[in-house]
Amino acid sequence: MIPTAFDYYSPTTVDETIALLQKHGYDAKILAGGQSLLPMMKLRVAMPPILIDINQLDDLRGWREENGYLRIGALTRHADLEQERNLMERYPLLSKTAEWIADVPVRNRGTICGSLVHADPGSDWGAAMIALRADVEVIGPSGVRRVPIDDFFVDTFTTSLEIDEIASAVLIPSPIGRVGARYMKLERKAGDFAIVGVALQVVKGNDGTILDAGIGLCACGDVPVRAKKAEEWLIGRSLDKETIQQASLLAQEDANPATDLRGSAEYKRDLVRVFVKRGLEEIADELR
Repeated sequence: MIPTAFDYYSPTTVDETIALLQKHGYDAKILAGGQSLLPMMKLRVAMPPILIDINQLDDLRGWREENGYLRIGALTRHADLEQERNLMERYPLLSKTAEWIADVPVRNRGTICGSLVHADPGSDWGAAMIALRADVEVIGPSGVRRVPIDDFFVDTFTTSLEIDEIASAVLIPSPIGRVGARYMKLERKAGDFAIVGVALQVVKGNDGTILDAGIGLCACGDVPVRAKKAEEWLIGRSLDKETIQQASLLAQEDANPATDLRGSAEYKRDLVRVFVKRGLEEIADELR
């Protein structure tokens, strides 16, 4: 199928983009990578009369470390994070998540903030940013604001963005300590949406105890889910067999998956347990 007719704009500044959003309101959609929006337009699930292409906004490209955060611009592609070796030691979850996203063409065009704004509960980046305790930088008519990732996702395909705002970057706290991470995902076929996905990050102190732990769950609720009970259990403990076993059981308690064609809710909850246990065991071996 082909999309319905639409007007196309290609602004060159953020201010111009915000002005267009103020003018057109709900009629406008932002085009970044387009890997979610364009297929929906082709199927006429989405029929925006206005398309605002932000790929000319150079201010939204690249990444840098500043003020205790890694700032990743909104136009950063999945493939950029998959291949960037300079980020792999301190932020290993980025590359480990990116390699699981769809296929090579999608990773070459899709953007990290585009995925977050789409707010699919099966989003790989949603779970990863939960585990990383990220903030989303948002720009609108009133200036710049930061939204914690837990508050950014409001409902399925719904975020806390106002109609005249754009997500300009994602901000990840720089870890202090040794970092281990895993992204684990089960899919029906390569490139498919997750049956269940689990993002794990552990920061280990010099004394061997866990300084920080993040666990994000994909396809386990109406939005990406934080396994809060398991995270709290891990803090201050050694990553031994007993600790890992209990964390994997606690992670199930925060998962609320739906029964669908991909599996029953009970099956998906047990996948959470298996993935958390397996991922933490691998991280423990890596950091030992």
